[in-house]
Order: sequence, then C-alpha cells, then structure tokens
Amino acid sequence: MTTAVARPVPLGRTYRFELVKLFATWRIRLLILACWLAPAIFVAAVSEQSSLPVDTLFGRWMNATGWAGPLVMLGFAGTYALPLLTSVVAGDVFAAEDRLGTWRHLLVAVRSASRLFTAKALASLTVLLVLVAGMAVSSTAGGLLTAGNRALVGFDGHLLTPGDAAGRVLLAWVCVLAPTLALAALGLLGSVLGGRSPMGLLLPAVVALAMALAQLLPLPVAVRLALPSYAFIAWNGLFTDPGQLGPLLVGVGVGLAWAVAATTLAYLLFVRRDFTNSAHDGSGRRTLAALPLVALFAVTAGIIAAATPSLGSGIDQDKVQRSVATAFAHLYRLQTAQLGRPDVTEARLAATAACTKGDGLIAAEGPGNDWRCVVSWHLPGVDATGTAIYQLDVTSDGRYVADGDGPKEVNGYFQVRTPAGDQPNPLWQFDANVELLSSTKG
Repeated sequence: MTTAVARPVPLGRTYRFELVKLFATWRIRLLILACWLAPAIFVAAVSEQSSLPVDTLFGRWMNATGWAGPLVMLGFAGTYALPLLTSVVAGDVFAAEDRLGTWRHLLVAVRSASRLFTAKALASLTVLLVLVAGMAVSSTAGGLLTAGNRALVGFDGHLLTPGDAAGRVLLAWVCVLAPTLALAALGLLGSVLGGRSPMGLLLPAVVALAMALAQLLPLPVAVRLALPSYAFIAWNGLFTDPGQLGPLLVGVGVGLAWAVAATTLAYLLFVRRDFTNSAHDGSGRRTLAALPLVALFAVTAGIIAAATPSLGSGIDQDKVQRSVATAFAHLYRLQTAQLGRPDVTEARLAATAACTKGDGLIAAEGPGNDWRCVVSWHLPGVDATGTAIYQLDVTSDGRYVADGDGPKEVNGYFQVRTPAGDQPNPLWQFDANVELLSSTKG
C-alpha cells in the first residue's frame, strides 16, 4: 500500500490567495481609493492658490508647471505617507493571523511555511506598488491638468524641458521605492516578532520618524548616508546639472540592503517558529533580531567613511559658494527671458559668490541660518560689476533657501515687471543644495 505524499500548494496559488485577502479588507480598499484620488485633488487645489507652499521643495513652482506637483507630493510621501502605508500593509500581514488564530488552518492548507511567508511578502509588496503608483500618477495628472505641461526649474535653477522633467520625475518616484521596501521589510519583521501586539504596525512609522529626526542633527555624512531612508532626500540630485548621483546611488543601495536583510531575518524567524504552541509568537527574540540590523548600519557607515571624505558635515565655504553662484546664474537667465532682454550664457555671466557664516566671526562650515553670500556677475559690454546679497538658511542635509536682500531690481522684491505684466521673481528666493559628497558629482 502506497502512502500519498502531501505536496505544498504552488506559490502562485498561495500568492493569489493572500493578494485577494489583502484587497478584500476595507482599509486596503480605502487606501487605494485615497492614493489614486487624493493627490490629484490636493495638487490641483494648491496649484490654483496664490499662496504656494514655498517652504516645500518645488512648491514655489506649482502654478508654473504641472511637473512640480508630483515632486511636492513625493516630498510629503517620503516624510509621512509611505512610512504609514508600509505600517498598515506590511506591518500587520502576519500579526493578523495571530489575532484571528488561523495559522494552523493556513499551514494545513499550504503545507509550507516558507511558501506562506513568500506569498505574504509578495502580496504586501504588490499592494504597496499599487499605492505608490497611485500617488505618482494621481499627483502628476492633477498637476498637468491644472498647471500644464511646461518646463520645470531644476533644483539648481536650470530649466528642464517637459520631456526631461517627465523622465526625472518618474525616476525620482522609482528611486524612493528602495527606502519604501526597507520600511516594508521592517514591517514584516515587526509583524513576525510582534505576534498579537501592534508592534509591526508601529515599527516602520517609528523607525521612519527616528531617521527623519536624525537627518535634522549635525551628523557626519557617513552616518547620514548609512540610514536606509536617505533616498527619500537624495532624489533631488536628479534635478541638478550635472546630476548629483553619488548620494542617491548610495541611498538606494543602502535601502535595498536593509530591505534584503530585514526580510531575510523575518523569514528565518518565521520558518523556525513553533506553530503547534499557541503561546509561541517569537516575542522572545525581539532584542536579538535588532542586532543584525545594527551591525548592518555600522558596517555601511564604515564602508562609506572609508570610501569617501564623509566624516564631517559635508558643508563648507567652497561648496556653498559654488552652489549659490551656479543657481544664481541659471535663474538670472530665467529672469532675463522674463524681462525680454538679450540672453547671456552662464560662461559670459561669470557669476561668483563670496559667502561667510556668522558675520565672519566663526568658521564658514556646517549648517545654520547665518550664512550670507554676495553674488557678483558681469554683463557683456557693461563695465560695472553687478552684485546681489542673499541670506541663506542651510539645513544639515545640505538643502538651503536663499533669500534675496537687494538690490530691489534684482532680488529685493517677489515680483518683476515684465512686458506681459507682473510675474514672480525667480531671483527673490530660491531653493538649492550643497552636495555632501562633492567627489561623486556628475
């Protein structure tokens, strides 16, 4: 008499089953509806306002081009939306079975703990991709329908054609998938370890908040880049000329490394769990589970520190002066076109900047709101040298806002009088950044 061997259910069927379970829950349906509708409504409403969110990256250009809207939404998503989405989707995918007491039924049906884990992880990833795609498509549609398919002013002031802007916006949203996957993997790990507790729901959001607060501190560049959330910030390097790709590539690599490490750790803990004991939910391994991730962070920071000059703040006088001069030259040409004056190239303009910090009483390095820059430039056929003053507020991650402080006809007023009427003055205030890893530029 031959005994029949019970074979595990194919992964494809298990994946479809888990996917149907996720899409059948009311909270996932609400999230999908919100992600595919709310960004378009938000971007369209803000783009029609006279008062724009100028304190948000690309916010000051929302009524000038439709490509600014998805970038504003991307900044919001990286700080708030994506950590919360990963918490709700991935952070509860295993804990829900503990609360319902359905593990034994699932394992009897699937007959493979590894396939069950893989199916749940893939289903969570699929839902997250649908949600992220919804935010990207919805915010882009809202921006284009409201502000039109026009050129976008880059992060250093240079003008991007609509086609170039579209490609870079798409690439920016793709790049933030790396830190999103890292947070989702942390959610899976928390869900495996937490059992019936809400640990999985809380872990991605708490970790994302802690890393966001860490980015505000004057940390060494190597430590900053070793955080898996850095790609939420570094995507702005796609909108400079030349592109600041070094920090972005490091951020994407670190995010993917964390995603692989946390998912592998969650898998190993899950397949070793004793499902015959209802009281065993893996909670006793919570402290030990954090050690591999701490080790990964330390190793990553050490590698970055050894490979690049990244032990300081990454912000110094030369970098600030080059950044301000470059952005001013690009935006001066934009103002020249507004006023209907003859165009002049950046090379002939020869803009330079002289910057000090703390009125020259302290070393000109590091973040702070006490940077002051005097920009000088030369116009062809004009003997006098033009000058303009800017006050800078430089943050720890290298971003800054340059606030014009005169003369009035150049950067001292928020509008300029053009043949087509009053228009926003691009030289009045502008956003730019200091690349923390200058050796990686281009």
